[in-house]
Amino acid sequence: MTQTMVTIRMDEELKSNMEGVCRELGMNMTTAFTIFARKMCREQRIPFDVSVDPFYSEANLRHLEGLKARVESGEARLVEHDLIED
Repeated sequence: MTQTMVTIRMDEELKSNMEGVCRELGMNMTTAFTIFARKMCREQRIPFDVSVDPFYSEANLRHLEGLKARVESGEARLVEHDLIED
């Protein structure tokens, strides 16, 4: 099968992190993207859910930054508690 070159632009830190994960899995980025492309073609869809995680919303990040500032200023403190398990 004839091969072709594909060029992808991404953030440098993202690339570095992905290379690290690929290395841990015993592959390189080319193999990872090839696996993704084959699965996408076979399933005729993006092979994972694409959604927005509300944890990373601007409102929640602002809230967390505010909490962090309150803890750092001594206005609030962190308290350990037991987790409720069903």
